[in-house]
Amino acid sequence: MKNKKIKAVLFDLGGVIIDIDYLKTIQAFTDLGLKNAKTLYNQFDQGQVFDDYEVGSISSDAFIEAVQKKIQYPISSIQITEAWNAMIGTYPINKLDFIMDLSQRIPCYLLSNTNEIHLKRAGEALIKTKYARLELLFEKCYYSHIIGKRKPHIETFQWVIKDMSCKAEEVLFIDDSLQHIEGAKKAGINTIHFQKDTRFKEIEDWL
Repeated sequence: MKNKKIKAVLFDLGGVIIDIDYLKTIQAFTDLGLKNAKTLYNQFDQGQVFDDYEVGSISSDAFIEAVQKKIQYPISSIQITEAWNAMIGTYPINKLDFIMDLSQRIPCYLLSNTNEIHLKRAGEALIKTKYARLELLFEKCYYSHIIGKRKPHIETFQWVIKDMSCKAEEVLFIDDSLQHIEGAKKAGINTIHFQKDTRFKEIEDWL
């Protein structure tokens, strides 16, 4: 579906560009003794502590302390950090290559619901590739804990596209979470719901 009005592409990070497995973090927290880990955190419904951390309302130390309080026996900050990072995978190099090529033809941006600990681990994973920094691929990166806003809120999308100096109908947004896709649609943005079998080639079909 060609759309010549598209002037920028906005990517999600986890689940689209870097591989993510939420179940690994849920299992890691369960192994540490966190009760109801699956209920407290998953891709679709996060507990308040996780939400607060994702918009930068609390620090990494405060986040770790809050998780420690939910566990029945002493757990180190290192153990919690490792469990929290268990979901972070690797970057398929073909995706990075695609974005690098695409960015030479159309401005590409990044919008991620993330946090300080995850972003650091994602950065460490990226260093293992030839690109080293996401800023080499994108005009600008919007991280929820830095901008103080998160998906799927319509206001978040409106703020981001304004900062991109674009109109909603000029932006193509790619995300793996359906609730984020629905939020973007309500903001008037074109979307691709990125699923397991989705190929980046589908992005080209829009341009």
